[in-house]
Amino acid sequence: MKILNVWVDPVDMKGAVERVEHFVEQGTRPHCIFAVNPEKNFSVPRDRELHGHFAAADMLIPDGIGVVMAARLLYRARLGRVPGVELMEEICRLSARKGYRVFIYGASEEVSRRSAEVLQVRYPSLQIVGRSNGFVKEGEMPDLVNRINESQAQVLFLALGSPRQEKWFATHRDQLTTVRVCQGIGGTLDTIAGTVRRAPEFWCRFNLEWLYRLLEEPGRIRRQKVLPLFALLVIREKVRRIAGIRRDAPAFQ
Repeated sequence: MKILNVWVDPVDMKGAVERVEHFVEQGTRPHCIFAVNPEKNFSVPRDRELHGHFAAADMLIPDGIGVVMAARLLYRARLGRVPGVELMEEICRLSARKGYRVFIYGASEEVSRRSAEVLQVRYPSLQIVGRSNGFVKEGEMPDLVNRINESQAQVLFLALGSPRQEKWFATHRDQLTTVRVCQGIGGTLDTIAGTVRRAPEFWCRFNLEWLYRLLEEPGRIRRQKVLPLFALLVIREKVRRIAGIRRDAPAFQ
């Protein structure tokens, strides 16, 4: 379903994990998973190439509570929030149970190494068959792709940040021979490694993680200042639908 200028799949955590399992068990090509939040409603359409990658994604998870509330208001959709960091943990749990091989690409060398160690402790049977930090030069990219293929990884986590991770996948997906699921996880490895602290359980339970992060990092106000505008645009869209007024088409779709 489309929320203003981006899309989101009507899934909850259980449904998202089931789709991941289907991609790995039944898929014959790499499937990409990207996260959607209110901020991306504004940033993604500004980049025509990136907008196209989101349009072609295999699963767009409702990472932000604003997207979940918008879907409920506009479509009466019964979906739940699927934070990317929690989906990654669920995919690791699934991979450990099913024997899927995992490769991690992105972040600094220290964060990459430490997060792999932490995941191995959390999920002892998880097969992390390779990892690389995110500072691979373009000329070294063929070697990295070969390493991923030779590891026979079925799950690839991209921790390059948006839009770099989406564009990396679009460029290299046809070269990936064994990967069946590729999730863009942004800065998730920092929270796993402990260099960035995630909001405590209380804030997450009441969908206030965005407020906690804003209080912890006041500089995020530059990104989050679009949240009130997003809410107003969603309400306007709802009013238009009730009144039967057709929304102007975006510049490109």
